[in-house]
Amino acid sequence: MIDLVAAALANPINRAILTRLPMLGLRDAWLVAGSVYQSYWNALDGRNPTYGINDYDIFYFDDSDLSYAAEDTVIRRAGQVFGDLDAIIDLKNQARVHLWYRERFGAEWPPAPSARESIGRFQIRCTCVGLQPRSDGTLELAQPYGAEELTRGELRPNAACPTGTSFRDKAESYRARWPWLTIAEE
Repeated sequence: MIDLVAAALANPINRAILTRLPMLGLRDAWLVAGSVYQSYWNALDGRNPTYGINDYDIFYFDDSDLSYAAEDTVIRRAGQVFGDLDAIIDLKNQARVHLWYRERFGAEWPPAPSARESIGRFQIRCTCVGLQPRSDGTLELAQPYGAEELTRGELRPNAACPTGTSFRDKAESYRARWPWLTIAEE
């Protein structure tokens, strides 16, 4: 069985992000979603670890300033830290998502108490994964719904995701890249 963390670290962009992420000095910062689970699916398929990954998402939590200006300051700082990587890096302060989510996605997003808690809100359950560098050099894995669905390639809707967008459209976009995935609508 392929290890999720090892597969994520086989992607050199993930490895660089996780090594440099502490340089941003962010509270509760995680590399989340596609760059982690898609690297795993690529390992299962024997593909290049970066295949099919559109961007690299970083969640962090800072409720001391919910302005876009504060988030933009972090985004610009991250541009300096990650600027040499051939990747789109997308940072989002999870403390302020509830301020813009309805306008963008057409549904209410309850305020999150932490970035880690937000990891459990992705639209497809098995995609709820994140890695956080610890001060001792190890990585913490957040996988609130366990590993079974991800390992089986089973795409299920996540009741914790308040979204107006189509689960099926998202699932089919994954199946276009990894045809062995199965869609299990409930």
